[in-house]
Amino acid sequence: MSIQFGTDGWRAVISDTFTFANLHLVAQAIADYVWEEDSDNPSVVIGYDTRFLSDRYAADMARVMAANGIQTWLARADTPTPAVSYAIVHRQAAAGVMITASHNAPRYNGVKLKASYGGSATPAQHKRVEAILRRNLETGKQPQLMSLEDALRQNIVQKFDPAWAYYEHLSKLVDLDIISNGELRVVADGMYGSGRGALGEMLARGRTRLQNIRHEMNPGFGGIHPEPIERHLGLLMSTIQAGHWHVGLATDGDADRIGAVDANGHFVDPHRIFALVLKYLVEKRGWGGSVVRTVSTTRMVDRIAARYGLPLIETPVGFNHIADLMVQNEVLMGGEESGGMSVRGHIPEGDGVLMGLLLLEVMAEARAPLHELVNDLLAEYGPAQYARTDMKLSRPVAKADMVQLLVNQAPPHIADVAVEDVQTTDGVKYYLADGSWLLIRPSGTEPVLRVYAEAPDDARVKALLRFGEEVAQRA
Repeated sequence: MSIQFGTDGWRAVISDTFTFANLHLVAQAIADYVWEEDSDNPSVVIGYDTRFLSDRYAADMARVMAANGIQTWLARADTPTPAVSYAIVHRQAAAGVMITASHNAPRYNGVKLKASYGGSATPAQHKRVEAILRRNLETGKQPQLMSLEDALRQNIVQKFDPAWAYYEHLSKLVDLDIISNGELRVVADGMYGSGRGALGEMLARGRTRLQNIRHEMNPGFGGIHPEPIERHLGLLMSTIQAGHWHVGLATDGDADRIGAVDANGHFVDPHRIFALVLKYLVEKRGWGGSVVRTVSTTRMVDRIAARYGLPLIETPVGFNHIADLMVQNEVLMGGEESGGMSVRGHIPEGDGVLMGLLLLEVMAEARAPLHELVNDLLAEYGPAQYARTDMKLSRPVAKADMVQLLVNQAPPHIADVAVEDVQTTDGVKYYLADGSWLLIRPSGTEPVLRVYAEAPDDARVKALLRFGEEVAQRA
């Protein structure tokens, strides 16, 4: 079977594997899953991003749902993933579907499956959909489709705007008055994704001066990956420097991730955004609860949690692991190094729009520029420099075998610093005596080692990454 679900659904190259025929097969499997999941309330929310044909794919997903007797709410226009996820909870739907390939290259599209709690479906739920898909193929069951016109006329499919209920919800999590009083000058970089314009709509009634860039419809994303990392934010950096803006905020292709640029045009990564917002929520709002981070996320978060006696939980990479804990426990904040973060009171979903607003609140309340807040953070809970690289292996190696090899050959020192502990939460993570760490995660699908490092300075980070490179060359 050429259709394989990953940690957040199915992604594939448009017109290669991601075809209308395959989409119909996936849609039928999801429809069957929804009936199994909640036969009393078979209902689905469907949204989509700005990619090529996403609106058409979403419409066909709705046609299959309608033919299967499933009440469907279909977004009128491209919408952030967190807005669609919130709509699932707001409308008490059994599940949700977001047509998006998130931060991937323009040639990809995908299907994100969402659960009734407004977060990513669990691995077990994804496996159920895969099993249903396999069963349908084996038995020859064909996808059912109803014309969209008939479905709309019969109100089985209803078009709606997910944004306004979502914006109202965000206004309860963010103090828009504090942001307004800060009179910040902000550049919002939508990266041509479905978060385009969202920050501006949230801040329209205040005294924030906001300029949107890359907010027009462009299914090719200007030839870049719509991922808010430093190498894709050159336009945002130059705009900030040319116009003397206070801060730039960038959201990815479906707006569930965040990146920032300070007034000096320097990239501020999600590690520092996570730590700044966590510190603010604890110190200024007096929030408590567990702090959850993935294995590849900064240990500054650990030090903040320790300072205030907050439980710290480390998970494997992937926001779905954070979401599981947010559903089950009182989580103050959860996040990952890729920019997906959420807070208490919100859905268990990474949300770039929410995190951008909270970062503005942090700046406005402190009446200080972002680079000063980052410097203060590093002085108190750092220093912490970070980098990641992917390294090709000479041959495919089973992930479990590579992990066992890395554990068995764990060195006593890396770059002349003692290794104090070795953990295998996801891949192999070496904790060093100077507070630095090195994570080596073998890919489960390709001959690649993903290597992450955090250390007190850039030179130490480079030394740790060199060790990871040597491991890749020996493998």
